[in-house]
Amino acid sequence: MTDFIKTSASRSLENAVQDHFIPAEAPWSGIVRKGQTIRIEDSHGQQAIDTLFYRADDFGERYSNQDTMRAQGGAYIGAGTKIVSNEGNVMLVMTADSCGRHDTSAGACSCESNAVRFGHGTKYLHACRDNFVLEVTRHGMSKRDIVPNINFFMNVPIKPNGEMTIVDGISAPGDYVELVAEMDVLCVISNCPQVNNPCNGFDPTPIRVLIWDGED
Repeated sequence: MTDFIKTSASRSLENAVQDHFIPAEAPWSGIVRKGQTIRIEDSHGQQAIDTLFYRADDFGERYSNQDTMRAQGGAYIGAGTKIVSNEGNVMLVMTADSCGRHDTSAGACSCESNAVRFGHGTKYLHACRDNFVLEVTRHGMSKRDIVPNINFFMNVPIKPNGEMTIVDGISAPGDYVELVAEMDVLCVISNCPQVNNPCNGFDPTPIRVLIWDGED
């Protein structure tokens, strides 16, 4: 993993072709072209960033957490992970990871799951599933197109017996991941608004997304 981090450390922010500051609790989406690199930055630390990927010219092909975990033989996402679609194709490859812990099993928070986990008083709090619905509808999709997602920077230890729970994040301010697109993809992000568990340190904060063109 160290080699990946060293490779990306010299990347010039000034050469980024896109630079987005995403407010706390907000959604975002954008196209990442084949060969481009996307950096997702946890600007303030301990902020879960729920993320989905769709093939840009066919949204029916999208991120598959099952195929991704099966392909790498592991439950967590990290440097070197191939992000695999439901068609078995590699969508992106993670080339840098300054944090080292990313979940793809716990899914996205929703109003319904909040009510079950934290009481009916939390049902109307904003949730990642709401953000995903808002964002995918901009691209002609619906809630039926939302699949199990990646939770960058979310710390979800899995015990040998399969039990898992969301605990305090380990990401520091400025930690990031970088992924190189192996095909044109639509990236959809929910900057997680959860305040009832420690995935955001109980204080959702802004994040940053940058995109660079590939090297010739």
